[in-house]
Amino acid sequence: MKIVIAIDSFKGCMTTNEVSQAVEKGIKQVYEDANIIKVPIADGGEGTVDILIEGLGGHFVYKEVNNPLMKPVLAKYGILNDQTAIIEMATCSGLPLLKESERNPLKTTTYGVGELIKDAINKGCRDFIIGIGGSATNDAGMGMLEALGYKFYDENHQLLKGIGESLNYVHHMDDSGKLKTLDECRFSVLCDVDNPFFGPKGASYVYAKQKGADKVMVEELDQGLKHFASFIEETLGKNISSFKGAGAAGGLGGGIHAFLNGELLPGIEIIFNKLDLEIKVKDADIFITGEGKMDFQSVMGKAPMGVSQLGKKHHIPVIGISGSLMDDAYKLHQEGMTSLFSIMNYPMSLEEAMDKEKAMNFVEKNTKELFRLIKSIK
Repeated sequence: MKIVIAIDSFKGCMTTNEVSQAVEKGIKQVYEDANIIKVPIADGGEGTVDILIEGLGGHFVYKEVNNPLMKPVLAKYGILNDQTAIIEMATCSGLPLLKESERNPLKTTTYGVGELIKDAINKGCRDFIIGIGGSATNDAGMGMLEALGYKFYDENHQLLKGIGESLNYVHHMDDSGKLKTLDECRFSVLCDVDNPFFGPKGASYVYAKQKGADKVMVEELDQGLKHFASFIEETLGKNISSFKGAGAAGGLGGGIHAFLNGELLPGIEIIFNKLDLEIKVKDADIFITGEGKMDFQSVMGKAPMGVSQLGKKHHIPVIGISGSLMDDAYKLHQEGMTSLFSIMNYPMSLEEAMDKEKAMNFVEKNTKELFRLIKSIK
């Protein structure tokens, strides 16, 4: 029996490798001779750098850059053997880097992202894969561009900082100091949302509140993005107002697309292609996937949905496992998911549920029970 395990991490509890190992242990207790292929995956969010370096080979780079409030932070990115740089913006501009009292998207910046890009360019990279989940920012990438040599000015030609509150005042741009090698670079942005740049479903109204914005700030940020979109159209001739995904990561998706000609793509699609997952699943008997919590987001392009669709395409049964299994997750059946299971065997506190040893034991035992059933009917 050939079984492919392609499961995301149970965030805060188990890495993708740890979950996969527990699943494998459970299977081996029933099918000792099973051909098990473990493919660590991520959907473009946390863990993407680790997954791609582990799966494809390469090395990690540690670089001190600026966090969302321009304070030093040690960030990590990866360089694959083919010189593709893998960057997670959250490592330098992510919400978890700030205390709750520090969160203010009017003041935060993506400057650190630009510093990582610049460092990778100086190391010879020209191809970039950038994950933009988990941001603390709403600056449309203005800070990133500042780090790459762009300068933005207000109507009085006063230099502006690359932060959220500056967006509404941009009237002039000077790109004469930008890195010349930027024009040689290709940017693929891992983006699993389709929010427009501004408006009721845009970056500010949908995401700024969780980044520390109150109602007045949300309106100011949204107006800033609207103004910046007009500036981009006048200056670059690109209309990103309703471009799908432009509102991702506080408008960073739109900024990379407009200024760096970045292509916004489903994160899971890029990861699967890079890892050759479609080749690895051929002739498989069973596909196993999942993540820590499966809910409405799982049906919006995350790892379980991508695996479900791949299983459906190749007529392979797909089993999904998770810690928390919400009603919305059952919509995955329409995408190719065969069956869904929670690993929780009895009521417990969140602290107990997040205990790694306990969780791995649950994964192993429940997988064993599933394959006992499969074996009995085969």
